Formats: sequence, C-alpha cells, structure tokens
Amino acid sequence: MVSVKRFVLDEPELFQASKEFVRIFADMPDPVLLVARKAKSLNAGIAWTLLGTALFQDCSYPEIANLLSNLYESFPDEKLWSLPVPSGTAINDVVKASMGGCHWSVFEHVPGIFWSVGLFVRHHPDLASWASSRTPEEMWRDLGEIYFMGKSNPRPKACAAIYRIIAPVPLGLGVVYRESRKMPPLPLTMGARRFLAILGPAKDDNFSGLDSLAKQKLANAYFRALSPGNPYLASHSLQFFLEDGNTDFICRNRTEHCRSCPLYELCNYAERHEKYYL
Repeated sequence: MVSVKRFVLDEPELFQASKEFVRIFADMPDPVLLVARKAKSLNAGIAWTLLGTALFQDCSYPEIANLLSNLYESFPDEKLWSLPVPSGTAINDVVKASMGGCHWSVFEHVPGIFWSVGLFVRHHPDLASWASSRTPEEMWRDLGEIYFMGKSNPRPKACAAIYRIIAPVPLGLGVVYRESRKMPPLPLTMGARRFLAILGPAKDDNFSGLDSLAKQKLANAYFRALSPGNPYLASHSLQFFLEDGNTDFICRNRTEHCRSCPLYELCNYAERHEKYYL
C-alpha cells in the first residue's frame, strides 16, 4: 500500500482536486445534526445527536434525516428523556411511517435505543457540563452506556457522536470539552471508504482487504493531508462521495450532476456531459 506522503507526491492533480472536493462539501449538512439543530436547548441538541448517531445504520441519508425529523416532531426536545417514556408501540409507529414499514434491520431495536439515550441523559442531565468535564476519550468510554453505540474498538458510532458534538459550528455543535492529545479515530464512513479505494491512496490496491486498524490509519493520515488544520472536515466532506440521496448520489446533486465537480475528469463514476466549444 502506497503511503499518503508518496501518493500526494505522485498524484498532485488528483490530490488538489480532492482538496477542492473537501472544500465544496464542507458546508453540506450532516443528516443527524439537521434535526439536532431544531432543538430548543443545547442539552436537547446533544441528546438528539446521540440518538441520531446510534440509529444511523443500514439506511440512506434522506431516510435517517426523515426518521429523526418525524421522531422529533412526535417526541420533541426533552420528551426524549423525560418520564414517562413513550411506549414501544408509539415509537415503532413513527418508524414504520418514516421507513415505509418494518423491514429496516434496526427496526426492532429502535425503542430500546430511544429509551437507552433517555436513560443516559437522566444519568447526565446537563450534557454540556458532561462534555466540558471530560476528554474525548472519557466521552468515548461513557457512550458505551448507550444501546447500539458499540462496545468493541474502535466503536465508530461513539467516535462519530463525539466529533458531531465537539466540532466547531457549523460542522458540529461546538461544545466545549477537556482537551487531550489523544483523540478518538476520525469517522470512517462508507463514503470515505469509497473515496480512499477509488480516488485515494488505496486506488491501486485492495482497500477492502486491509484490516480495520490499517484502514483507519490510512484514513486518518489522508484526512490530515487533505485538511491539515481540521482533519474532521475531510472526514465530514468525504462521507457524501457516491452516497445515495433522494434522486441520485449526493455528490452528483451537489455538483450539477458532476459538471462542477473538481474530480470530473478523474472519477470513473462521473456523469459524462458533452462539451461545447465556442
């Protein structure tokens, strides 16, 4: 596997185009935070970020945004954690209406996830203070209390939740935390995995054949190369690469069906358009 440093030197055009791709998608809203930003308080915003992160599995970006929006409409703000808790039937009715039935792989777990996040908030009633009194590593440990947030290393959902909470606005919620040199692994989404395998340092190798530690190490290094001042920005932007939207890939819709994409000449998945010359 070629190193990130070698790749940057060998592929300057592709690397610069990739940096521009990151810039273009930097302000693309995270589907989980779209709903969290509706909350009337920071405490509720953090709580709904935790719920959305735990639920975000085996569904598209439009689907999770729609589901969270409908859950929030039915159980707004503190209804997520206040007693009495909503019944499993009431929660599942929202899920079925949002997802078009009960076929979603996470369907039967949704009430448990909802109640678990509520319990977490009741254990930590001031979530902003909880975050400010902890390092990201300590937050990562605490988030193991939440059902479906993951138990074994590297617990990608817990990592994603932390970055959504602490990243500066508008990338995240901008919550203050105890700084530490040791940070959780940067979120390695399916979009970022595709990017690394198709247009990144692993494009001439078998990225899928790497173990999880090697994949994460490569991703962290490339995110730092693409956005040295804020590697999470690269992680955020690359999540939208070839990711399904409402009518087409999110990246295609964002770039006029690839016309304005800096990777147009380099990506085999770009929509081809006839060029006209004066």
